[in-house]
Amino acid sequence: MTDHVAGRTTGLSRRQALFATATLPLAATLPLPAAAQEKMQGSGFAPWNRFKLGAFEVTTLLAGTRAGDNPQETFGTNASPEDFAALSAANFIPADRTQNFFTPTVVNTGAEIVLFDTGLAAEATLAALTAAGMTPDMVDVVVLTHMHGDHIGGLMGADGTTPTFANARYVTGAAEHNHWSGAANEGFDRNVKPLNDKFAFLDDGGSVASGITAMAAFGHSPGHMAYQVESEGQRLMITADTANHYVWSLQKPDWEVRFDMDKAAAAATRKRVFGQIAADRIPFIGYHMPFPGVGYVEAMGEGFRYVPASYQLMLNG
Repeated sequence: MTDHVAGRTTGLSRRQALFATATLPLAATLPLPAAAQEKMQGSGFAPWNRFKLGAFEVTTLLAGTRAGDNPQETFGTNASPEDFAALSAANFIPADRTQNFFTPTVVNTGAEIVLFDTGLAAEATLAALTAAGMTPDMVDVVVLTHMHGDHIGGLMGADGTTPTFANARYVTGAAEHNHWSGAANEGFDRNVKPLNDKFAFLDDGGSVASGITAMAAFGHSPGHMAYQVESEGQRLMITADTANHYVWSLQKPDWEVRFDMDKAAAAATRKRVFGQIAADRIPFIGYHMPFPGVGYVEAMGEGFRYVPASYQLMLNG
């Protein structure tokens, strides 16, 4: 046997070659087994995210997410299919599928734990709350930004009669509560009405707690509210459903959303609220933004470009 190395010829006898093979570990001489079939775990991520804002702690909770078909039946209903497809393609998302997120927010002020919105049902919201190290009896204040079903569905437990947050007081916009009190609505009657005597009602500029201020953001619903959170000079806006999609509602604020009850008012509110957020360069939490729901916006053309938060808020300590 010969081997050419650097121009030299070296010999290896047949007996030496057989001996070398015989000294290999047994496993090296056996055929390889078929690759093991590992069970796929499925995509996913932690159902909570937490950061500091001044002396406060802010936690977003994933209280559910689901895919949907035919998004233009909901978003951009007044846009042409061609424009809808073009904007989607420009942002690397499909025009025929979407993913929706439901994201209540918890603000721990150090004096009180304040929960903004309660999700579709108590079970999912409590699972995320528990994963984040909290229990429902710890919640001191429940704030309802508005009273659509995916925001009030977690107020009552599975039996439909026991309040999920038994120790809490409740806060919502006066205009919002007045509207639903006079409307036929099963969700309101089941989840909100039994708690009426525990509610306090706010108008624009009203205070939930020290550092948390209501801002009128009408349109999506008659009394829809956003909330500004401020601690030690740091600010955050909880925008709820002011914008329902990070591309179709922010880049095109005039595109109509099926669930906006007053579509012209909702468009004007998007421009005003996100115009302020962009000008002040502060973060915001959107209830239906891609989880964890925290980002920034910059003015872009007729609308706004969404910039997801990366590590900025981690630097707050």
